[in-house]
Amino acid sequence: MMTTPMRTLSWPRHGTLVPDLDAPKIAISIDGIELQVPQGGTILDAARQVGVRIPTLCHHDDLCTASVCRICVVEVEGMRHLQASCAAPIMQSMRIKTNTAKVRSARRHIIDLLLSEHYGDCNTCKRNNNCELQSLAVEYGVDFYRFGHPTEPKFAIDRSSSSIVRDMNKCVLCRRCVRACDELQGVSCLTVASRSARSHVSTFGNKPLSGAVCINCGQCINHCPTGALTEQDQTDEVWSMIDDPSKHVVIQTAPSPRAGMGECFALEPGTPVTYQLNTALKRMGFNAVFDTNHTADLTIIEEGTELILRLYKALVQKDPDVKLPQFTSCSPGWVKYMEHFCADMLDHLSSAKSPQQMFGSLLKTYYAEKKGVDPSNMVVVALMPCTAKKYECNRPEMNSSGYKDVDYGLTTRELARMIKESGIDLPKVPETGFDDPFGEASGAGVIFGATGGVMEAALRTVIEMVTGKAVEDFYDHANILPVRGIDGARLAEIPISEVGPVPDLIKHLVPDWDWLKGASLKVGVVHGTANAQRVIEDIRAGGPFSECHFIEFMACPGGCLGGGGQPIPTNAKIRAKRSQALYRMDTNSEVRKSHENPAVLKLYQEFLTDGPCGHVSHHHLHTTYTPRGKYMP
Repeated sequence: MMTTPMRTLSWPRHGTLVPDLDAPKIAISIDGIELQVPQGGTILDAARQVGVRIPTLCHHDDLCTASVCRICVVEVEGMRHLQASCAAPIMQSMRIKTNTAKVRSARRHIIDLLLSEHYGDCNTCKRNNNCELQSLAVEYGVDFYRFGHPTEPKFAIDRSSSSIVRDMNKCVLCRRCVRACDELQGVSCLTVASRSARSHVSTFGNKPLSGAVCINCGQCINHCPTGALTEQDQTDEVWSMIDDPSKHVVIQTAPSPRAGMGECFALEPGTPVTYQLNTALKRMGFNAVFDTNHTADLTIIEEGTELILRLYKALVQKDPDVKLPQFTSCSPGWVKYMEHFCADMLDHLSSAKSPQQMFGSLLKTYYAEKKGVDPSNMVVVALMPCTAKKYECNRPEMNSSGYKDVDYGLTTRELARMIKESGIDLPKVPETGFDDPFGEASGAGVIFGATGGVMEAALRTVIEMVTGKAVEDFYDHANILPVRGIDGARLAEIPISEVGPVPDLIKHLVPDWDWLKGASLKVGVVHGTANAQRVIEDIRAGGPFSECHFIEFMACPGGCLGGGGQPIPTNAKIRAKRSQALYRMDTNSEVRKSHENPAVLKLYQEFLTDGPCGHVSHHHLHTTYTPRGKYMP
């Protein structure tokens, strides 16, 4: 079996200056440092090349150039006015100064003006000590409010969303949230309303966020430099549950927060703290700690089986109602995007729930019975990288256990605050394993957090199920490299040259694999819903993605590791380090394939007794989408 080379598609961000690397180099000077740079780049880019720091506020490496805050101004010989370095192109030989009295005075006045409109107390702000405006004020010696300070809020705080809180009194009009929502996500929920001194960031129609077209992804939070946008904090509610002796409080932790949590404790991005985190959670009072990777493995088996059934019905039974390609459904931001923008294609979504919701159902049924715990007294908390998970667990149809399956979704940032509040120095605590009856999961579940990880995990299982051979016979160390990468959208084709016997686990569903021999499995990988929209348009137009059988969609840049609940700041380099951490964890795992996870196989023997996509599993692990975009139990 061979995989064709991965075809990648990346769409450029409009409004971003990109230097022509083939253009002649131009000699410039920055603070007396002579250097050669390609024509068309920005002064900011050139300064970074030689280690000269220019402060920014509206600029973000993920986003297009806006040049609205002017914090990054510099002096250029021969030009009357200061230039915004993030937007000023290098088109000729320049002598640039970044640290003159004129530059420092301008930056200081800009900071003072921003603070004159910035209502609130830094000490009580969730972004205290992690606020870019606060850092700039310290850097430029702001020790009093030169132009005054608001004593009354101008805007009411919007707490209507289950995921995101908007406090526009702390907004600095950098428009990073607007650009993130538009460029990265293609949602355009936010806009700048009014003009001049009345300008403010608003939803269209000035609706509360719960009534706006918002997918709850939280990318606006991740890209906001201040405390104007934060997650809906549920830490006090979780503490009250832990402190209640009548409650059995358990927590499941996803891999992406474990690869990012260390950043909240001054560790290098990509430093995993999985087992220290288990210890901390036990010390905080959680009764049990579980690995969400367990139900990621379960998702692979259920979703992979569903794909096989769809292919069998389409190719063998010639069922015209089967919808292909099948879309992944584990990203709640992506699901909500589909419901808002692509409701006509909801039948393409896998019916499998996300790993978070699968685990909630299992904990309040299978686990509760094993442990003799009344599920009405059980509280299930989920540590997730994603603000949309808060929305997902509050969907009224997520109650297949007979109760609310997952009670609280905590972001990485929220749990970090709880750990610090407990007086625990996370990097220094000893390591502890996960609790039974689920225990350790597979490396395939770990890489769910990176874009392409769900597809790679699925292919490891599908290849072995269909061919009867080890995936290592086709890919070194089971690393399916063609589906890895950071391009916005990727395609791969996997020829099936040989088939084996149907595994016992799904033998009741398909009689043999002869109908797949000689076929090619075509797959796609997409991250960021702006990219997803382009892929959906490609499918509608009969483009290359319309020929796929299975496509992984993740709402956030880089996948879950770039989720809206992850540590701030974020950028491509930080996300890459988190991704590398996940792949290292996968490589070091004893079990690296979902269908070889012994706890999952035991679950099918003891609880999901009619197998993958059976009646029991469909009740607990699946949903049904209707054309109206509703989940049905």
